[in-house]
Amino acid sequence: MARVFAEGRLVYGMQLPIQSQSTIYAEPWEAAATALDLAEVARAADRAGFGYIATCDHVAIPRRLAGPMSTVWYDPVATLAFLAGITARVRLLSHVAILGLRHPLLSAKQYATVDHLSGGRLILGVGAGHVQEEFEILGADFAGRGAVLDETLDALRAALGPEEYPEFEGELFSFKDLGQRPRPAQARIPVWVGGSSPAAVRRAAVRGDGWLPQGDPRDRLPGQIARIKELRAAAGVTDPIEFGAITEALYVGEPGWDTGRRTLTGKAEALAESLREYGALGVDQIQVRFRSRDRAELTDQITAFGAEVGPLLNA
Repeated sequence: MARVFAEGRLVYGMQLPIQSQSTIYAEPWEAAATALDLAEVARAADRAGFGYIATCDHVAIPRRLAGPMSTVWYDPVATLAFLAGITARVRLLSHVAILGLRHPLLSAKQYATVDHLSGGRLILGVGAGHVQEEFEILGADFAGRGAVLDETLDALRAALGPEEYPEFEGELFSFKDLGQRPRPAQARIPVWVGGSSPAAVRRAAVRGDGWLPQGDPRDRLPGQIARIKELRAAAGVTDPIEFGAITEALYVGEPGWDTGRRTLTGKAEALAESLREYGALGVDQIQVRFRSRDRAELTDQITAFGAEVGPLLNA
């Protein structure tokens, strides 16, 4: 398996606004934003040299969680297909697809089509999920979701491979003599595993082409990365793996408003110096996010980051 991005370079990508609006990270202006706003942000990231743009996945949010999570979660497959048609170079990441909610052949059909339509730009980010009611209403196994995800990933390796009639035999899923076209444009779709629990770390080590941590601060990353390398070696997996990190909120320049005490602000050189530390910790790609008060400010931030900060990350 080849890496998605060149080794030795710190790549930057971003989770798109608007398509998921958890109160943890959504800006107030996103509530009234439209598909046009989403498109303009995606195009800005494409032009600015971002490695990927990402979308989330939830089918239905129970009332008990709707306060903090909101109920705004765009469908990832529909959204990534939309993004494929309006961008040219940027990779398209599901961060993360809850594969346990769907049969592997259904996921294979959806994501193979996205990869085909995008000319081979899909990165399949996956996770176990955490909303019990969401699983129950769809008839999916919440308690056993870890084991389901593990076997689903094995099944998807076959279903997303080159064969028109893939074959798989497992404890939960089995299929053969069922054809699916179009095939993915990529010979092997990269799978990045999300999550920072011991089970997620093990899954990334054994089955992943990349790891997407969930909220690990900088000081925890070296230990997690070392653990993944140790588990990967023990499992005999020799393919390369790409390590990610989610950065602090950023603002390029000196904001004239309160961006929060944890936001990294300042000139390009200062931001790049701070972000280069991720590379020193063993990280291959950083997921950045920007504070903004409207779409125009966000696209300006994206453009400034790509022009001023990005070139300094590997200087």
